[in-house]
Amino acid sequence: MEFDHFETHAIRNQLERSQYAEHSVPMYLTSSFVFEDAEDMRASFSEEKETNIYSRFTNPNTTEFINKVVAMEGAEDGYAFATGMAAVFSTFASLLNSGDHIVSASSVFGATHTLFTTYLPKWNITTSYFESDNLEGIERLITPATKILYAESPTNPGIDILDLERLGEIAKKHEILLVIDNCFATPYIQNPIKFGAHLVIHSATKLMDGQGRVLGGVVVGKKELIRDIYLFSRNTGPTMSPFNAWVLSKSLETLAVRLDRHCENALKVALFLETQENISTVKYPFLASHPQYHIAKKQMKLGGNIIAFSLRGGLASGRDFLDAIQLCTLTANLGDTRTIITHPASTTHSKLSKNERLKVGITDGLIRISVGLEHVDDIIKDLEQALVM
Repeated sequence: MEFDHFETHAIRNQLERSQYAEHSVPMYLTSSFVFEDAEDMRASFSEEKETNIYSRFTNPNTTEFINKVVAMEGAEDGYAFATGMAAVFSTFASLLNSGDHIVSASSVFGATHTLFTTYLPKWNITTSYFESDNLEGIERLITPATKILYAESPTNPGIDILDLERLGEIAKKHEILLVIDNCFATPYIQNPIKFGAHLVIHSATKLMDGQGRVLGGVVVGKKELIRDIYLFSRNTGPTMSPFNAWVLSKSLETLAVRLDRHCENALKVALFLETQENISTVKYPFLASHPQYHIAKKQMKLGGNIIAFSLRGGLASGRDFLDAIQLCTLTANLGDTRTIITHPASTTHSKLSKNERLKVGITDGLIRISVGLEHVDDIIKDLEQALVM
């Protein structure tokens, strides 16, 4: 039967049961699959029949995980990767040729920025940046060589919100591909395809897993585009492992209930942070003070679990705050059950120059919090004592 709701897709979109009649889908930890005879093997390799051949290509566990994300995002097809950055790189590498051009939001994950500025130029693929608060400037950057319009929303780490509907209109007008990194929102909170995105990328390592256990990435979208991404990945090997796919597929079953609590906690933490005198700014999509609050309310179901705030006192204050934290975790991840705090200027975006950081809103005192599932009063208590500096 057809499912009408997100939670049911996440739980009941499973592989068919084997002869053992299992209730929970097993792991298929095999590198290859067997064939009945020579004709079966020939037909499989020629793709006359849809079947598993080798786990670098497809595997039952990765197929189940992909099918769930495809259903959640309202996509046509998808492919799963070993990491989120493998998904980002493979998308661009498979769809672009030498001489092609990308127009990207300036506020993107640090490794994505490095990909655009250091590695893609080796193949004569160039990138122009637009400011997240100036979508009108996008069209001035588009050239005949432009093939992809790329953005994150909410952005990492500044938590800016981009108007996905407007981006979809621009991409359609200029007949270019719109690719959106939807990692911070997840398919539960936001579906970029509804606003015109051709492809949606996730680092499954984050909220999709939700417990800091495994790495993974996934791209979903138009079938013909996924076909190109699949063929590139089949030959280059950035494939998700069956074990990680099994873990992630199980994790998706609880994504909705986890996100409800993550977002409830995050809003309470954001409201608390707004009351603190030694904090100059707080950015959370569902705070009325957020510059793009009305856009966030239009395209997001909830505000997410990530908050960005700036401490008065700059770099030294940021370090002092991190050193004073007792309950929350200092680690290079987000979307965990545990609340995680990072200082982007000295960690995730430290490879950027100070001017590059400031252009995307990363001040020396900027702190990013991934609000977890602990009791919110305990989270606030830890932040409050660390803010006494």
